[in-house]
Amino acid sequence: MAKLDEALADDLLAPAVNANPYPYLAALRERDPVHWSGRHNAWVVTRYDDVASGLKDKRLSSDRVQPLLDAMDAERRARVGPVMEMLTGWMVVTDPPTHTRLRRLAANAFQPQRVNAMEAQITALVDELLDDFIAGGHSDLIAHFAYPLPATVIGELIGAPPGDRDRFKGWSNDLAMVAFGAGGEARDDRHERATRGLDELFTYFEGLIERSRREPGEDMISNLLEGDGSGDRLSNDEMKAMCALMLFAGHETTTTTIASAVMTLLQHPDQLELIRAQPELAGGAVEEALRYEGAIKVLIRWVVEDLEVRGREIKVGQRVYLLPSAANRDPEKFPDPDRVDITRSPNAHIAFGRGVHTCIGAQLARLEMRVALARIVDRLPGLRFANDVELEWVPSLASRGLKELRVEHDAAVPSPR
Repeated sequence: MAKLDEALADDLLAPAVNANPYPYLAALRERDPVHWSGRHNAWVVTRYDDVASGLKDKRLSSDRVQPLLDAMDAERRARVGPVMEMLTGWMVVTDPPTHTRLRRLAANAFQPQRVNAMEAQITALVDELLDDFIAGGHSDLIAHFAYPLPATVIGELIGAPPGDRDRFKGWSNDLAMVAFGAGGEARDDRHERATRGLDELFTYFEGLIERSRREPGEDMISNLLEGDGSGDRLSNDEMKAMCALMLFAGHETTTTTIASAVMTLLQHPDQLELIRAQPELAGGAVEEALRYEGAIKVLIRWVVEDLEVRGREIKVGQRVYLLPSAANRDPEKFPDPDRVDITRSPNAHIAFGRGVHTCIGAQLARLEMRVALARIVDRLPGLRFANDVELEWVPSLASRGLKELRVEHDAAVPSPR
């Protein structure tokens, strides 16, 4: 293996790494699997066993936003504080017992029976979006399919009117720059951009919350207002933070993985033909896409108790970057890890995390992705990249998502319904 480029070793946002992190991560995983990055002021952990263990290690705290706030001077806190303070209310950046309480109160919206009952609804929505994609002569599968699908699903789950889904995109994009760590031109003003949309976002949620108080329904906000039967309920600020998290997490990563799954199949036509011949393999194709090109590159933890990993002394107050993107291609866990195999079994990827912070919406995301992939392959014969396509990735520390995915196909325009 080529010598590890020291410049890249210290910048996960370097353009070359952002465009294709996997050769770099493979070298890092082999030569320095617990690597101190001066650029990020963090330990970068890349082997599967270490990442999987780290995700469940209580010495590595998910409460990583409040320490950053506490360390800010007054000027910076005034500038970036509003967004960061909102993030402190997200259950994904809290530890038990706070996390336990928030997850318990949110769990009713993602009960397995409730999610399974949504399959027919999701299938109808997928076909409607594909009808529009074909009839409209569109080429960008992200803008005209992979984004509106989960945005509509999570909007309906929250209780938002279907026509509001386009409003979600700007809010979510601005939050993503902070939650996922923007790069490129967005790096310097991401907090300001997110702050500008935050008031509008919370005003919007206040309206939905008040409507659900007046007219309770089967939506998530109504469930949150009802509580879990213990008498415990979220405060207004906790409600708005939970809604923001569900809006963001409920479609951002699903959009990304749908697009990455289609891209991966197009890059491996033997696998595309396999799923075309055996549609029941759509679930396996989703799992392999999550492993091979998952939406989350980095999960950040804050060290609250000294520990040692592979002989490295990791101290209280330091940061640890756990990299599912590297772990999911670890040859010690996955034979021939850079080969795409939609029949891979077992496929114990950690794209949805591990432990108490395992993604609460994983079942819903899997359902959306499975239905979407099966219907895309069935409805778009001759699916291929557009002639002049260029695959560009959003500059981001923590996430991996295409800017657009332009395709061509041979589907006939559907008859009006």
